[in-house]
Amino acid sequence: MQTTSRQIPDPAHDVLRYEHPTPLGAIFTPKNVAVIGATEKPNSVGRTLLWNLIGNPFGGTVFPVNPKRSSVLGIKAYPTIAAVPEPVDLAIIAIPAAGVPGAIAECAAVGVKGAIVLSAGFKEIGPEGVELERQVLAQARRGKMRIIGPNCLGVMNPVFGLNATFATTIARPGNVGFISQSGALCTAVLDWSFRENVGFSAFVSIGSMLDVGWGDLIYYLGDDPNTQSIAIYMESIGDARSFLSAAREVAIAKPIIVIKVGRTEAAAKAAASHTGALTGSDEVLDAAFRRSGVLRVDSIDDLFNMTEILAKQPRPKGRRLTILTNAGGPGVLSTDALISGGGELAPLSPNTLETLDGILPPHWSRSNPIDILGDADPQRYAKSLEVVARDPNNDGLLVVLTPQAMSDPTETARQVVDALEPFANAGKPILASWMGGEEVATGEEILNRASIFTFPYPDTAARVFNWMWRYSYSLRGLYETPLLPGDGDGETRCDRVEHILATARASGRTLLTEFESKQVLGAYGIPTVTTEIATNEDAAVGHADVIGYPVVLKLHSETITHKTDVGGVRLNLKDAEAVREAFRGIADAVPSADFLGVTVQPMLHLEGYELILGSSLDTQFGPVLLFGTGGQLVEVFKDRSLALPPLTSTLARRMMEQTKIYTALKGVRGRDPVDLAQLERILVRFSQLVVEQRWIKEIDINPLLVSSTQLIALDARVVLHPPETDLDTVPRPAIRPYPLQYVSSWTLSDGTPVTIRPIRPEDEPLIVKFHETLSEESVYLRYFHLMKLQARVAHDRLVRICFIDYDREMALVAEYQDPQTGEMEILGVCRGSKQHGTNEAEFAMLVNDRWQGRGLGTELLKRLLEVGRDENLDRMTADILPENRAMQHVCQKLGFQIQRGMEVVKASYEYR
Repeated sequence: MQTTSRQIPDPAHDVLRYEHPTPLGAIFTPKNVAVIGATEKPNSVGRTLLWNLIGNPFGGTVFPVNPKRSSVLGIKAYPTIAAVPEPVDLAIIAIPAAGVPGAIAECAAVGVKGAIVLSAGFKEIGPEGVELERQVLAQARRGKMRIIGPNCLGVMNPVFGLNATFATTIARPGNVGFISQSGALCTAVLDWSFRENVGFSAFVSIGSMLDVGWGDLIYYLGDDPNTQSIAIYMESIGDARSFLSAAREVAIAKPIIVIKVGRTEAAAKAAASHTGALTGSDEVLDAAFRRSGVLRVDSIDDLFNMTEILAKQPRPKGRRLTILTNAGGPGVLSTDALISGGGELAPLSPNTLETLDGILPPHWSRSNPIDILGDADPQRYAKSLEVVARDPNNDGLLVVLTPQAMSDPTETARQVVDALEPFANAGKPILASWMGGEEVATGEEILNRASIFTFPYPDTAARVFNWMWRYSYSLRGLYETPLLPGDGDGETRCDRVEHILATARASGRTLLTEFESKQVLGAYGIPTVTTEIATNEDAAVGHADVIGYPVVLKLHSETITHKTDVGGVRLNLKDAEAVREAFRGIADAVPSADFLGVTVQPMLHLEGYELILGSSLDTQFGPVLLFGTGGQLVEVFKDRSLALPPLTSTLARRMMEQTKIYTALKGVRGRDPVDLAQLERILVRFSQLVVEQRWIKEIDINPLLVSSTQLIALDARVVLHPPETDLDTVPRPAIRPYPLQYVSSWTLSDGTPVTIRPIRPEDEPLIVKFHETLSEESVYLRYFHLMKLQARVAHDRLVRICFIDYDREMALVAEYQDPQTGEMEILGVCRGSKQHGTNEAEFAMLVNDRWQGRGLGTELLKRLLEVGRDENLDRMTADILPENRAMQHVCQKLGFQIQRGMEVVKASYEYR
């Protein structure tokens, strides 16, 4: 029982380009354009815009709209958009802001699909402008229009000749999609692009993002066959979830490079927790970019260097670079740039050293950088590169030439290209720096034609290599298959913690006691030191006797948080009398109203490393995780990394790797390593706690004591939102967490128990086994063509199936546990994918052949329809092969409308 959406076959992907046009197609590839505000007034926006449209033919008709003129620039004009004799795809509006809501209303009324609003005078002028934006958006929603702007330069599609801007000229056609939040920067980049011969597939000034935002444009360019990479100039991120959702999907196929202004640390009020104090908004943005596979650079030059090089060159598998040069100085210069940016010089293998000894002069460097000396001729370059390219120890090559009396830059370039051609598919990027002016220009051109990227200076090349491996590292972290966290019963865990938090809120508190905080951690499987509450001396002694001496007594209070400051901590208590004395001392040290007793804990041997693990809220990205060196000097060392929850085991390890303390955790100076796998699990569980318990505002575990023998939370601090808080106003996680609400049990018609739940990244091995069970008929009915097993279970494909964004896609799996072996098996998958820019989804389903005919397909689709209703979808659709009558029957049974055609049967479910 299978079905699919009608797609262009491509065995590499499960979710592919749809045949119907995208919602933004009317803006980028319109059949005709209306210019509202067209005029002949010299140097006006309306005149420049109209002239650009007719001066760069895009293959469509242009309709000037001006109620005061019968023609503009010799073209017949119309008084209103309603008077235009043809349906209009795109309206470009260049009139005063006050008239824009009415113009959008008229466009919506006649079915205009898209609009670009160039006009300024909206939210940037204050409340009056905000109200205008509200009116514009309301009218656009009424007509299902999409709007770019307002307050923007416009849109260019150089490939099709569309110049819907008031810039002086159209960009060159190319394969870079450029999006900018600054119109002024657009014109500067445009001038730069002509000088540097950079071409664009799209050139977009996004303005104030009233409607179309980063996510919409990233999705569009991700689907655009003319775009190979995406470059973004960003001032603010806007809808963080939309950006991250789109970037995570597109970045795996097309590089997304961002330059984001405002790296200086934001001035903010000191937060109550260490985590809040340590978290800067720009650092959070860096964490968001890493999580979505986006590469952030620092300059316009790097922005376009990286968009071009990542589209042309393979991504390095690691950070090891081999530098080959005919001069020592450039080698040292590039080494400094490489090492300072986190890269490494690749060690030369013994075989490489031996072979180079046989072809190079006796005084060559015999190390990396490989100095082949100033008298190197083209043949020496070529032979050396052939040897180095075979060395498995490097991840990329940089070839440097400085023109000297005996150099031949042009012939060297030719021979370098010939020597490296057999290694074109070796998966190593090859960079070059031909230093000099006119003398090396022809050689540079030869290298560039062979897709070997050239730089005027070798340190720039080394810096670009660092960008490349970081980008590769980031993507691998996103799409490596993580290990199962073994997190137990999520529903029970949530209930226990929600009860603790509800009790605190009912008493008007925003701070949990230490005991409550450790209960919260314990519910999520995070080990804590044994803690018992004692309200009198005898109880304290009783607990100490059970725990074993020596013990620690701490003040138990709902009002005092810094216990040490008030004498509320007594250490190393070795007997009952010491416990009694400590109890009395703590009771006397604080007002009786603040004293609820003490907690009794074992006195631990504090050998190991003190870490901090915490979370605080960011206004744009919601909860942000922090990991690093902890203890009393946490804010002095500031050795930390940030990440967005939820984490997988792979992402948890990457978070650790970004800190200096990680080197020590792996074992240093004779110390045994920490159990890093267990530490990963703690980070994963902590991230689950953060996303599932939205009443928690801030949380710190400091210190988290780790050694080769133990990992244990010694102290924790949990701050709640005030009880009167409306959770709908609290920032949600930027990445939607695993939807536990859709996990439930069900029984097949033959009595077999299964669990139906959303798919997880950890399911990849089970999905591989699932595909091994499918017949050719099932595969054909699902994909509309046959796919070999090897193609279906390729890792690059399965990561797109298992690593889904629950905001725009849902895949429900039916999981069965064999009672004899305990092994898990996936019996069926039902997937719904939201179409970009719409409120509709397409579904597809596959059921293991052995388990068909037992009601599973019907139940999976029924559950998916319920998910769609919860997510407020308007429609669920599918395309089904005519011969797939079983799937058609299931759809009819569940209320789908069926439309039969010769090649495909269309099924549509309308939510009401």
